[in-house]
Amino acid sequence: MRIRLATEADAADVADIYGPVVRDTVISFEQDPPTAEEMRRRIADTLAKLPWLVCERDGAVTGYAYAGRHRARAAYDWSVDVSVYIHPAWHRRGIGRALYTSLFALLRLQHYYNVYAGATLPNPGSVGLHEAMGFRLVGVYRGVGFKHGGWHDVIWWHLDLQPKTSLPPPLRALREIQAMPEWVAALAAGQALLRE
Repeated sequence: MRIRLATEADAADVADIYGPVVRDTVISFEQDPPTAEEMRRRIADTLAKLPWLVCERDGAVTGYAYAGRHRARAAYDWSVDVSVYIHPAWHRRGIGRALYTSLFALLRLQHYYNVYAGATLPNPGSVGLHEAMGFRLVGVYRGVGFKHGGWHDVIWWHLDLQPKTSLPPPLRALREIQAMPEWVAALAAGQALLRE
């Protein structure tokens, strides 16, 4: 298994992982599973600025993680939201932790400071992963989403990526850090956590 930057060619595999989550669970609040073409657009839009990573084995995507803008106003620029999804056949193999470890290393290179993540409750797998990664509880939005005939709570966590400075440096573009010598080590940061 290896972790790498996603490409638009991964869209069908990503859609196959995410589709059942949308269709069959309340983990995602989307109602209709995105098509491969829609996932291709989302991957391209994300990679214009932020990392989208996949874990693959023998050419097939076993899981993915990505970062997205936290909020639109300028003061939030150094903060991102993150998500991770793993194919059910590959749960409990360290893939979520490995993807997050590599993703966070890349986000540090880009000068991000704060990472936020949310999960619909109950979701013991997501709670366990985020707490193991060092996220701290921000709070719970009670009954915030209605899906599959019921109201659902969403938990939110925060993780400091690095110590705050009095004047944060400008953010680096994804293409800029790809040219840095630290790129390879950051991308490979989670590799050792993968279990076959």
